[in-house]
This record gives sequence, C-alpha cells and structure tokens, in this order.
Amino acid sequence: MPLEIARPRRRRLSMTSLIDVIFLLLLFFMLTSTFSRYGEVELSGAARGAAGGDDAPLFLSVDESTLRLNGEPVAMNALPQRLAARGERRLLVSLSGEVISQRLIDVLAVLRGVDGLAVTVLQ
Repeated sequence: MPLEIARPRRRRLSMTSLIDVIFLLLLFFMLTSTFSRYGEVELSGAARGAAGGDDAPLFLSVDESTLRLNGEPVAMNALPQRLAARGERRLLVSLSGEVISQRLIDVLAVLRGVDGLAVTVLQ
C-alpha cells in the first residue's frame, strides 16, 4: 500500500479583511488631515527704478521683541494708528537679528489693515 502524502488544500482568498484594512486606512487619513484654509500674505520685493518723489518712505525695523518705526519704538497694536496719522504710503520693512517667520507674518497682518500702504520687505 503506497503511502499517500496529504496535500494542503488551497483556501479561497477572502476580500473582506482587505476591504476592512482599506476602510480603516481611509478613515485614519480623513480624520488626521486638516481642512482649514491657510491665509496668504503678499510680499513684494524692491524693484529698481527712477528716484522716488519728495516724500521719503518710512522704515520699520522688526526685531525679536521690538518694532522700531524710523528708530522710535512702537507697539504692534499702535502701528496702524501711527502710520495713518503720518499719511505715509510707502513703508520699508527690515528684519534684524533672529526674527522668526511668524513674527514677520504677524507684522504684515497688522500692516494689511492700513489702507493704501505699500509695504516692501527688504532682504
């Protein structure tokens, strides 16, 4: 009597577990992603051109903790009022020291509220 070797039976591949895994991955990525819109800040570089008019632009120096408008310290919340009182239309913004980008974005967001102000960020 010959010895018979038992062959393993092939099972059918179940798609249920694969679909469950795909659904869980989809659910994970949907819950961990953010759907908030990020704000945009327009930056304009200085352009070469002819000499400006009679009025010299204001100069704003941004440091880690202080703001200086033409060399005088100014608080961030008082900046729009100071610029509106002067009636200036051109402002040069210079970064000094180790200023983080969030600080620059905060200053530019405040300056956005001043009507008719042309802001140029210097390198």
